[in-house]
Amino acid sequence: MARLTDYTSFADAQAHASSAALWELFDGDREFLNIAHECITRHADGSGRTAVRIAHADGQDEILSFDEIAARSAQFAHWLVEQGIGPGERIAFMLEPSLPFYTSLFGAMMTGAISVPLFTLFGLDGLRLRVDDCKPSLLVTNEEKADIAHQVEGLKVVVANDALLETISKYPTTFEAKTKATDMAVFQYTSGTTRELPAAVKHTHKSLVTLMFAALYGTGIRPGDEYFCPSSPAWGHGLWHGTLAPLALGVTTGTFAGKFDAVRLMQALQDYKITNMSAAATHYRMMKNSGKGGDFSFAIKKLSFTGEPCDPATLEFIDQTFHVPACSMYGTTEIGVVLVNFPGAEDYEVKPGSLGKPIPGLKLQVQRADGTETGPDEVGELMLWKRDHWETTKDLARRDAEGYLYHCGRADDVIISAGWTMSAVEIENTLLKHDAVDEVAVIGVPDETRGQVVKAFVVSKQAPSDPLVEELQKFTRERLAQHEFPRIVEFVSELPKTPAGKVHRKVLRDREAAKATAAVASN
Repeated sequence: MARLTDYTSFADAQAHASSAALWELFDGDREFLNIAHECITRHADGSGRTAVRIAHADGQDEILSFDEIAARSAQFAHWLVEQGIGPGERIAFMLEPSLPFYTSLFGAMMTGAISVPLFTLFGLDGLRLRVDDCKPSLLVTNEEKADIAHQVEGLKVVVANDALLETISKYPTTFEAKTKATDMAVFQYTSGTTRELPAAVKHTHKSLVTLMFAALYGTGIRPGDEYFCPSSPAWGHGLWHGTLAPLALGVTTGTFAGKFDAVRLMQALQDYKITNMSAAATHYRMMKNSGKGGDFSFAIKKLSFTGEPCDPATLEFIDQTFHVPACSMYGTTEIGVVLVNFPGAEDYEVKPGSLGKPIPGLKLQVQRADGTETGPDEVGELMLWKRDHWETTKDLARRDAEGYLYHCGRADDVIISAGWTMSAVEIENTLLKHDAVDEVAVIGVPDETRGQVVKAFVVSKQAPSDPLVEELQKFTRERLAQHEFPRIVEFVSELPKTPAGKVHRKVLRDREAAKATAAVASN
């Protein structure tokens, strides 16, 4: 009998995708299911088959098999039980991808404990906020971060080193997982600043089943792929789409450890003969900016991206370098992936700049402020039908006549100047076409005459100058509209970003608001 993984076309996705068909991909059922078993244990057959390839920033490659991860995870699970840690307790870990990372992640879930991955670049404030929120029974981290972790009062810290691996090695290499499908498995914090604590999104073990719609139709994962996702597994994309989804299908996945380097990534894509990659838009942009794409030979057949829209210049780089279309995948940690471009489907046209079409079975609508549906190419708020009512995604979008959806910015990224409504994303995409612009972020700032004016923060290799400002303004006006250009341009060395790599416009807005407040106070 055919399974969903046997189908690759868009037509088959519409005809065969269903909740029941998803469950057929797993050993577990609606009553009992365990993520560690589905992703690791059931694929550990003694063959030594590769589960994860890790490209370390220093040039080293680390190869881990299903057998090794299964054995170490089981040993860690037995050790946790001996420590008195039971189902429902939180086990946090602040580790780069490595054997200790996967040992902690899956070992905790085997016991029924809840895994809480934390970003390795958190400082004391960022770590303390999350520890105070989820109250883990222990934190597993490396020697470098241990000093910071020990400063969090009441936190039990375990250092993931050779001594820990030696300690757990005396335990059995198998562990029988007995979790219910509805038991909590993962607490996932969305990316934010260290002083703003986003709520933890709580996932059950059966979340893995729902995830497979995104895996099959957002990243296009199928058995036989050589897969890679450079996003940190501390965040939703790196954990669910980069780690759990491919492993659940028995597909070898790849990831990046250490400070990101675009050239090192491309070296890994070449060396590992990667055929399918899913990454953040920022990763593709950094590869473009490196100027080294032509130095490597790639075997890529499917590409996807998420996090934010890809600008036209980067999409052009992807076409010229990888010779396959870049498929947008849209969603959030809270609502999951809802719009996809069906990578690998020969009967589906990927439209540049489009978010794609809804995952089979989902209903989305672009609405006006009064709740009515917009017409073709009319901008409105993107809404998702969920639990018998419309829920906002807090994003603006438009739908074309063929049903493709396009991102038009966050609802709070709209700039209204002298009555004109402008999209920060559209202005950014235009500026990024200029050779002098490496990165850019656009916001609206207060203006006594116009209410708001457009301000652009530009990262450029060229020296800042008034002629360059005038050139960028003219460049934008000629391509958009005479009123639609940055009246203020500030050159910066870097843009504020969330830990997941997205440009953090809110930080820029807050800075500008603070400047305006200080200016008023000084007068």
